[in-house]
Amino acid sequence: MNQIKITQATIQELEEVAQLFDQYRIFYEQQSDIEGVRKFLYERFEHQQSIIFLARDQEKTTPAGFTQLYPTFSSVSMKRTWLLNDLYVNEKYRGRRVAQYLLESAKTFAKQTNAKGIELATAKDNLTAQRIYESFGYEKDDFFHYFLSV
Repeated sequence: MNQIKITQATIQELEEVAQLFDQYRIFYEQQSDIEGVRKFLYERFEHQQSIIFLARDQEKTTPAGFTQLYPTFSSVSMKRTWLLNDLYVNEKYRGRRVAQYLLESAKTFAKQTNAKGIELATAKDNLTAQRIYESFGYEKDDFFHYFLSV
């Protein structure tokens, strides 16, 4: 089994993250747009607007997956929370616990930043992701989430 290492990505790894991010968008039925992806991620790195953890196969030194966290805040608890907005594992690495390693890194980071917790959402039909999240301790909440397109 390949050895997977998780690190916090830096702008020097933009190209590796961009390749995974483009695959992630394709998974969600978006057109490939590597230039748009590079620009989007560059801005997140440049303005320190997100935290990206990168999973890498140490044997082949290839990127295996990533997760991206955005900061947000809870007014009621007056604490930071993290929005786990993106999690993707390359098809070649699925079933090798890469998602769990990424989730563990996100959890450790949330604790280190004294966050209240981590929020995430997934498609209602993404049962595989739901099983992983629930096995990791994530619970469905009692809130309805709404979205306004502008």
